[in-house]
Amino acid sequence: MFVKKYYVVWKGLNPGVYDNWQDCEAQIKGIEGAVYRSFPGQEEAISAFRGNWKDYMRKRVPGPRVGKPITESLSVDAACSGNPGIMEYRGVVTGSGHQLFHKGPFPLGTNNIGEFLGIVHALAYLKKNNSGIPVYTDSKTALKWVKDKTVKTKLPRNARTETLFKLIDRAIYWLNNNEYTNPVLKWQTEIWGEIPADFGRK
Repeated sequence: MFVKKYYVVWKGLNPGVYDNWQDCEAQIKGIEGAVYRSFPGQEEAISAFRGNWKDYMRKRVPGPRVGKPITESLSVDAACSGNPGIMEYRGVVTGSGHQLFHKGPFPLGTNNIGEFLGIVHALAYLKKNNSGIPVYTDSKTALKWVKDKTVKTKLPRNARTETLFKLIDRAIYWLNNNEYTNPVLKWQTEIWGEIPADFGRK
């Protein structure tokens, strides 16, 4: 589970302390020069709000510093023994590596399908928990599938893959029937190394 965050808005529509990202975002979205940050506790946030914002701007929420990932985010990855092959996927807290969900192994799947299902699973998980944090994936194909709300795979639908395809159907249905504000971002493996959700089997 996520640690409860409190958000301080020093410069925005209504400066103050907010107990969820959605309310914080409403104060700073589209506001040039907005200054805001998250804190792990209410007392710390209140104290920071009363202080000088310049003393607390080691990082911003949720915007990334140049060249670094947003640690307050959810990362997903899939592992496939062969492609297609036995497949599983999971989602972890980017900053800590704490696993939030894991599905599989499925008897036959592909890496891109696993990445796609991981992203949608993450979005549904975050929506249920009223969290607007970003989601990272290292799959360009899965990013496109999520954007297009479709899966273009050559994997045959048969008795061996039916359970997996039912999950794909459910994921596509969710994308078509739910709105979300979470940014879905590409993990920059060449700069940051392996995504925190990586299964470590390369």
